[in-house]
Amino acid sequence: MPVTTSAATFGFHTPSQAIYASAASLVTTYPSFSDLDLTPLQRQRLQSVLQRRNKEIQAVLDISQRDTLRHQIHSGHSFNQALLSLELQPEQQHLIKAIEQLTSLKLKALLVKYSVPSVSN
Repeated sequence: MPVTTSAATFGFHTPSQAIYASAASLVTTYPSFSDLDLTPLQRQRLQSVLQRRNKEIQAVLDISQRDTLRHQIHSGHSFNQALLSLELQPEQQHLIKAIEQLTSLKLKALLVKYSVPSVSN
């Protein structure tokens, strides 16, 4: 179901660009649930999984990163775009990747429960 985004870097890059490229592989993009034939309760359950993911990811971030994330979102960026703008430490990247994998499994389980075909990689 999830489609993992990736960032290509060309030529030489600074350490922060390398971290950005690494972080890009962490972010999962989910299809719009509005295109699926779901009841309001089913939609709410799927949305709550994503909201929990957002809270778990925010818990991994330090205060400065949370402020930057909040600013980016209020500036019109999506949660995933805002997350990619952060300079994440390797351990943070690892934790976020684990959160994304668990979220993907939860969403797939719900879609199977609702008999909605999931989008495969």
